[in-house]
Amino acid sequence: MSSDIIKHSHHNFSNPANDSSICERGNVNMKGNEKLIEALNTAISDELSAISQYIVHAEMCENWGYGKLHSHFQKRAIDEMKHVEKLVARFLFLEGRPIISKVNPITIGSDVHKMFQNDHEHEKNTIAAYNEAIKLAGEVKDFATREILEGILNDEDGHIDAIEENLDQIGHMTLGLYLTTKVG
Repeated sequence: MSSDIIKHSHHNFSNPANDSSICERGNVNMKGNEKLIEALNTAISDELSAISQYIVHAEMCENWGYGKLHSHFQKRAIDEMKHVEKLVARFLFLEGRPIISKVNPITIGSDVHKMFQNDHEHEKNTIAAYNEAIKLAGEVKDFATREILEGILNDEDGHIDAIEENLDQIGHMTLGLYLTTKVG
């Protein structure tokens, strides 16, 4: 076996510098629809951005002594990591090359209320992108990819619901009182 071949499951990926079969878009023998592949790469970028944003928010909360919020943000970051894992696995099945080096800009909140507001905006945009990708997957008759995306979308709906719940609590209690429930 050549040292520049990586065997993974039933996929063989050559070192791109030595592989003349790579098309302009960087995909080898791509089975998936090109527009859907682009949508999956957008989803990966969105998820990687979310991971970064949630990890920073988690560590800020830990630093401020809000252990419960640290756990909340950390769990959400782990959920997003699992989404990336599912998307990458689908890419490999479609014989595409996922782009995992592109992270969209993140927006870090300077306080807990702003964190939730920024996270809400990110999740809202991500949900819109997943809805478009699901629609596209149906149009190109890739129902397995659509099912994977629908599962991730359900998780994202849960994330935005939790964010809205926390924002509502802050609105009802004031930020100071809300934060007293998040220590520990």
